[in-house]
Formats: sequence, C-alpha cells, structure tokens
Amino acid sequence: MTAPSLLALLDPALRQDPYPTFRQWRETAPISGGNGQPLIVTRQQDCSTVLRDSRFGHAEGEQTGPLNSTPPPQRSFLGMNPPDHTRLRGLVSKAFTRKVVERLTPMIEQTTAELVSAALAEGNLGNTVNLMDAIARPLPVAVICELLDVPVEDRDLVVAWSHDMARGLDPDFLIPEGVRDRQFKAREAFRQYMQQLADKRRADPGEDLLSGLVQVQEAGDVLTEAELLTTCILLLIAGHETTVNLIGNGTLALLRNPGELARLRAEPALAERAVEEFLRYDPPVQFTARIALQDAKVGSFDAPAGSAAILLFGAANRDPEVCENPDTLDIGREPARHLAFGHGPHFCLGAPLARLEGRIVFEALARLDGLELAGEPTYNDNIILRGLKELPVRIA
Repeated sequence: MTAPSLLALLDPALRQDPYPTFRQWRETAPISGGNGQPLIVTRQQDCSTVLRDSRFGHAEGEQTGPLNSTPPPQRSFLGMNPPDHTRLRGLVSKAFTRKVVERLTPMIEQTTAELVSAALAEGNLGNTVNLMDAIARPLPVAVICELLDVPVEDRDLVVAWSHDMARGLDPDFLIPEGVRDRQFKAREAFRQYMQQLADKRRADPGEDLLSGLVQVQEAGDVLTEAELLTTCILLLIAGHETTVNLIGNGTLALLRNPGELARLRAEPALAERAVEEFLRYDPPVQFTARIALQDAKVGSFDAPAGSAAILLFGAANRDPEVCENPDTLDIGREPARHLAFGHGPHFCLGAPLARLEGRIVFEALARLDGLELAGEPTYNDNIILRGLKELPVRIA
C-alpha cells in the first residue's frame, strides 16, 4: 500500500476509482506528511476544522500554493483571505441572490427537456449517446451563459475557454506542455469578452447576474473592473465545470447501481436527496489546499506557518464517523454532511444553483423508461476536478 503523499494522491491510476485507496489511507494514516511535506488530511472532522480555522488560508501576494509554482495573474475572492475575501464575497452575494437563481428555474426545466428529448431521439435511432455531450455539458453552460448574459451564438467559444482554464487548475508538473499557455490565453480572451458585455450592461442593465455585479455596491464600495472580471472567470469555472461533473458522476453512480435507478424512477421526489448523495458519494472537487498563515496544528500534527495541508474531500465524504455505510449509494439517505461545496467562510456561493440544476436533471432522467451503460466511461485528465469525458449510454 502506497503511503499517503502528494505524489501518491496525484497518481493517474487513482482516476478510475480512488475510493478504496482513500479508505485505506483514512483507516491507516488519517493524517500524514509534515516535516516539510504537505499534510494529507482524510477525515471529515479534521478537514472541517481546517476549513473553519482562521489560522489557515490561501497563499498571499506572490506566494503560490503547494501544487503550483505559478501565481494566478489575478486572484478571485475564492483564493483570498479576510478581510479581502469578506469584502468581495459580500459584494458578490448581494448580486447573486436567491431571486436570481429562482428566476432561472423555467429556463433550466425547458433546456433540460429539450436536451433529453434530443438524446432520446438519438437513442431511438439505435445510436449510443455520450451523455456528457448530450446533457451534462450543454445544460450548465447554458445556465451560466444565461447568468452572465452571453449570447447563444458565443457559447461554444465560452465552453472552450472554460475547459482550458479548468485544465490549468491542476499542478504545474502534471500539465502537458502548452496547457498553461492556453490557460492564460483563454483567461485573457474571456476577460476581454466579458469586459465588452459588462460595458453593455452598465449602459442597459437587465435582470441577469452580470447586470447585478456591475451595479452592486455596499456602503459606497463597488467591484473594481479587475474584481468584476475575475469574479466572472470564477463563476464560469465553478458554475460550469463542477456542475457538469455532478451530472456525469451522479448518472454513472445510478447506472452502476440499477436498484437505486429503479428507486428514483419509482420515486422522482427523491431527486433532491439524490443530488446530495451524489455530491457525497463521488464529489466533483476531490481535494483542496490550505496554507498555515501562522503556526497551527491538524490533529496531533504540527503545521508550521507557511506549510500546506491537502484536504481530501473524496475521502472525508466517505468517513464512517459521519455517514453509515459510506461506500454504499443510497439516494434516500437522510442527507449526510459532505464537503462537496466546501465548509466555513469559503462555502460555495453557487450551491443553490448547482442543487437546482441537479434536481431538475435527475427528475428528467427518472422519467425515462430505459437508460443503461453502453460502454466503459472515460475520465478527464484533471486531478482536482473529477469528471467524465465520455459516458456512453443507451437511452429510450
């Protein structure tokens, strides 16, 4: 058994099914590393404690985290510490309201119905359907583009930028030549594109989130141009890539557990609980990192100032101390605590939107009489974001 370490964590062999390895790590070395190496943290209580502890945060200034040597050109509030994080999150929260999310419900329902109908038509012709291309990718990008007021004709361009930026989240040493350059080019192209849209919304505001962001203010404070554009980049990646993976990972979990799929067909009202179970069972974000901003501890392990802790959400979500029979998919489970949206001050602002999209999609899939796996799924190369490249299905 390979000892928990950064290199072991990043082993591509874990991509197909990391959870048996995570279980062994959690049982034999729930916290490991230290002495100059990042701490690897696998239990939910320990991960939650670090996420709440103000002594831990993100690298600042020209510092970089434990996985990359290249600092981002401009940090989003997700990568900031208080008070900057508090200020920016507060401003974005005033624009990204429950009303904005609820306004999207009819559009999400209609788009989902259209995508499912098109996939069903393909399936009825005897064709195998890649559910990722048919439903999982186009729905979240349609939603995030609606939020940001991106015209339909530009959505393919935005998807390409999003993919390039998300691939760049992985550690420098795992990224093939040219990928980092594409990340920065995509970031700059998207920034320029959103700047033009923002200028239009200032002159002619609507009810979309972008209009809210350009107008939001708190006690005279507003988002700067750089803050606005970086927030749009964050919303694109966090609101698009992770929801794609929620839909794909959740559908695969159902297909590999046909009893649960039959249960969802019989009780479509379970879709809301099912979403929470998919997020727990196979989370789109597998791990995150924090830097000790001052001397601290994780359990009995020292975390000197400047050292790193890698928090394994994929392991923590299956911690038997907080979830009975954690390796079993149970869509009727009383929602167990999970870290798929993080915890503490950085809890995901977009969680209500992701939950809404997931519920609507899985309600729609539950109405299909036939849905089965038609081949071996393949995974994206990303390490931090766990998601499928291809999910071949027969659909009827």
